[in-house]
Amino acid sequence: MMRIKGHLWMKLSVCAMALGSCSTIKKSTAKRNTTPTVSESRRITFLDHINTPGRSNNNSANSTNRNVSIGKNITYASANLENAQSWQFKYAQLLDVPVENVLNYSLYNFIEEWLGTPYRMGGKTRDGIDCSGFVNTLVNAVFQYALTGNSVELYSKVRQHLKERDLREGDLVFFKIHHKRISHVGIYLDNDKFVHASTSNGVMISDLNEPYWKRYFAGGGRL
Repeated sequence: MMRIKGHLWMKLSVCAMALGSCSTIKKSTAKRNTTPTVSESRRITFLDHINTPGRSNNNSANSTNRNVSIGKNITYASANLENAQSWQFKYAQLLDVPVENVLNYSLYNFIEEWLGTPYRMGGKTRDGIDCSGFVNTLVNAVFQYALTGNSVELYSKVRQHLKERDLREGDLVFFKIHHKRISHVGIYLDNDKFVHASTSNGVMISDLNEPYWKRYFAGGGRL
């Protein structure tokens, strides 16, 4: 009888320990469940209810689409800069405009060849050229337009007279320097800059906003 009781007591003890351990496991499991899983941690809100990219919803999709568009724009602009030639950078700096604006290779290649050519009244060559001779030569070579005449004659040939704000690349710019009539002419480029053959420095690029040129500017003309 004593042995039977002993066996029963042992069995009851073992069951009690098993139940205790199960309870402990459940408690520890419950505690672990309160910690966010990996997928849940990706949905944690950080600042002003902005979710991390791990959360998949419509807002995330829209954000992704916007990012793709922005990326394309940046790539496109970068591609232009990477493909730009040295002459584009040079004249973009001289004209103070974006590199993407300097596109007319024929025009700027012609200017590059003639820059620094000395002034010579009645001249038409690289040894010396005057303002109207330079304009005629440039227009003929770059724009394939047969043009002749001195500055006064060129002024009478333009089909449309323009104010400074209406000027475009290739338009003529006229000046009345110490005269009541037109006495100087150049070719408009961009951003108020024009190329011409000056009596002091030969073929060069100048700015219409410089006090000297602003004082004598008589208007623009389009052929």
